[in-house]
Amino acid sequence: MSPGPAIVERLRGHRVLVIGDVMIDEYLRGDVHRVSPEAPVPVLDLRSTEHRLGGAANTAHNLARLGAATTLVGVVGDDDGARVLAVALERAGIAARTAVDRERPTTRKTRVVSGGHQIVRIDAERRTAVAGAVFDALVATIDDAVDTADAVVLSDYAKGVVTRPLAARAIAACRRRGVPVVVDPKQRDFATYAGATVITPNLHELEHAVGHAAHELAEIDAGAATLARIIDGAALLVTRGADGMTLYQDGVRGHHVPAAAREVFDVTGAGDTVVATLTLALAARLPLPEAMELASLAAGIAVSRRGTSTVAPDELAAAIAAGRPI
Repeated sequence: MSPGPAIVERLRGHRVLVIGDVMIDEYLRGDVHRVSPEAPVPVLDLRSTEHRLGGAANTAHNLARLGAATTLVGVVGDDDGARVLAVALERAGIAARTAVDRERPTTRKTRVVSGGHQIVRIDAERRTAVAGAVFDALVATIDDAVDTADAVVLSDYAKGVVTRPLAARAIAACRRRGVPVVVDPKQRDFATYAGATVITPNLHELEHAVGHAAHELAEIDAGAATLARIIDGAALLVTRGADGMTLYQDGVRGHHVPAAAREVFDVTGAGDTVVATLTLALAARLPLPEAMELASLAAGIAVSRRGTSTVAPDELAAAIAAGRPI
C-alpha cells in the first residue's frame, strides 16, 4: 500500500456510474429589513441566486472532483430546471444520461437565506415511482453503462428513480460483472437493495428501516443483525455523525472509524461525500476498511463548510498527511 497522501493518486481515472434522484440546490440570498404589508412575513431584498448540484448529482460532482470519470443516470423534467442542471453537469465534467419525464418537474430545492440563516425552503418535486417509457429508458441506459463502469452508486433520495425493480436490475448487472455497488438508502424496505456491496444508512435511516430507536451501540448492533437477514450479503456501513462510522458484515460489527471533523458547520451533502469517496476507493480496489478511512476524512472536510460542497484531491491528501496514515 502506498503510504499516506500518495493513496489519493490511486483514485484518479476510475469510471463510476451514479444512478439516482438528481436535484438542483438553489440558494436565494439577500437581506431582510422589513415585514410585508400584505402579510406578517419578512421581505427579502434579493442579492444573489446560486445553483448547485444536489442529490445524486452532488454525489456525481464529488466523484468528478476527486478525479473519477463520472456518468450520471437519472430523470429530469422538460423544464428550465433541466437546462440549469445540464449546464452545471457539463461545467463539472459529468456525463449526463438523463431520461425526460414530462409529467414531473426537475427536482429543485430552493433555500431562501438571509444573514446566514434559512428563512424557508421550497421544494418542487414529484415522488411517484418512474414507470412506463421512462423506466424502460433508464433500464436500457443502465444495462449499457454498467458494462464500462468500475463501480456503481445507487443514490436514493426517495423521488421515484431507485425503485425495487430498477435497483434489482442494476445490482444484478453489477454482480454479474464483479462491479462493486454502493447504496445511499432512503427507503424503509432494505430488501430493495439486496445483493449490493455496501449499504450506507445514517442512524435515522437505520431506525426507519428496523422500526426502533438506535441511539445506543447495542441497538445499532440489533438493527444491523435484523437487516442482515434481508440484504443478501451486503455490508452495512452505518454513519453515526460525531460517533464516526461502523461496518457490519453478515450482521456482525467490525471495523470502526472515528469522526474526522474538528468543526462542523453544515452536514448538508456530507452523506454524498462519504458515498462518493467510499465508492471511488472501492473502484480502485482498496480494501473496505481503508475506503472507510478515506470517506471519513473527506466527510470531515465537507462538514466544515456551508451547504453542499465537494472535496478536492489535494485537500484529501492534506487531511491524510495531517492525520493518521491510511
